[in-house]
Amino acid sequence: MALPKHLDEAAARMKDAGTRIEHARAQPISLEMLRDWIDAVSDLCFALSDIQTFNNESVHEKLHELAERTHVETVAPRSRVQRSKR
Repeated sequence: MALPKHLDEAAARMKDAGTRIEHARAQPISLEMLRDWIDAVSDLCFALSDIQTFNNESVHEKLHELAERTHVETVAPRSRVQRSKR
């Protein structure tokens, strides 16, 4: 499946989970309401995680395409990049 299609599906899942969260919050507090709420929050987190993964894949693909167009033969591995010390 194409990357934009994956992103669209994850965004739809995220929107659905948000709706379910709002619906659960409107109910009186009960064990069932809390289960519905935590299920919806979990689904929202999974959808957000998928979106982040798909966006990272997209960036990775674009970097490779850019490297090809600019005739860069190698890209420094992540471990070589110096990180600022906190």
